[in-house]
Amino acid sequence: MYDLTGFQRDLLYAAVGQDEPKGLAIKDELEEYYETEIHHGRLYPNLDTLVEKGLIEKGQIDRRTNSYEVTQRGYREIEARREWEEQYVAAKAEA
Repeated sequence: MYDLTGFQRDLLYAAVGQDEPKGLAIKDELEEYYETEIHHGRLYPNLDTLVEKGLIEKGQIDRRTNSYEVTQRGYREIEARREWEEQYVAAKAEA
């Protein structure tokens, strides 16, 4: 996950938090978090990058709607990132 941008990591986290996430649902989630509009030209190329890296699987719900499911590798990457972050957060909290 070290080679992902912050936006790509946020996409991955937003996808894992939803049942059968669709592109627009992920977009809505991040727009709420970022408090700004996210354009399709930013969203979908970054989702495609996560698919290419094997972190998300892209499916088709209908001709206009894709679903994005986090893969087992994606889950492992998220868990590894959380463990890495926790070592710093916990150390600071104990100080």
